[in-house]
Amino acid sequence: MPYLRILAVAAAALLLVSGGGAWWWMAGSGPEAPLPTPPEPPRLSDAPEYGRCLDMLEDDPQGARSLADSWGMEGGGEAAAHCAALAMLTLGEAERAAEALERIAARSDAGLAARAAVFGQAGEAWTAAGRPQRAHAALTLALALVPVDAGLLTERGSALLALDRPGEALIDLDRAVGADSGLVEAWVLRASALRRLERLPPAAESIARALSLDPLNVEGLLERGIIRQVQGDATGARTDWERVVELAPDGAAADLAAQNLALIEAGPALR
Repeated sequence: MPYLRILAVAAAALLLVSGGGAWWWMAGSGPEAPLPTPPEPPRLSDAPEYGRCLDMLEDDPQGARSLADSWGMEGGGEAAAHCAALAMLTLGEAERAAEALERIAARSDAGLAARAAVFGQAGEAWTAAGRPQRAHAALTLALALVPVDAGLLTERGSALLALDRPGEALIDLDRAVGADSGLVEAWVLRASALRRLERLPPAAESIARALSLDPLNVEGLLERGIIRQVQGDATGARTDWERVVELAPDGAAADLAAQNLALIEAGPALR
């Protein structure tokens, strides 16, 4: 993801029970779980306080928030507000962060790319808050400013999948991989959109492309297992899901893989 790699709350249904409708890429974090921070947040200012605040986000988000608040009272402006919003997001206050980021992006005097990036962060925060409709709206504003951005297109594709609009998601994800053919997540999400549209051969091709770029990508392995299961290859699906559990046993993808493995073991009568 280009700015924040956000994980939001998964759908309750299991993958095989729901016909593949659960959102494996949006799993496991809630208000109590710290959220990852962006490696290179968009810069709204060259002030040294801003750089120091952004640098603190990953290791000390509470300290970053305190610094942003005190700097804001001393005239830090939108840069202080931006760092404070990112700290809120990292601390799990996703909805408040999303609202703040939208305000900053709408009012900022920064360039188009920086404003688009902040709208993109707002979209990711809305996703984290379990509000895909709001995420879609924020990401649409971002793409109005920077129409060909592979990361933003991937984010909006993810939101559209969460809204059960796989055809529209596929349009965005096709554009994303056209703009950046090395973006693994876009290929994985594209495979999921194609699968949901019951276009299994191109879905298999898309997930193969993703895993050729990153063979150990757990979301990609999870999705390939789903596609294999739908195609009737239970052995291949089991292999992929067991690999997911082995690679990331504490992750959300592993939880979903384990659930699917249990369904395979239970037999067709219980699916």
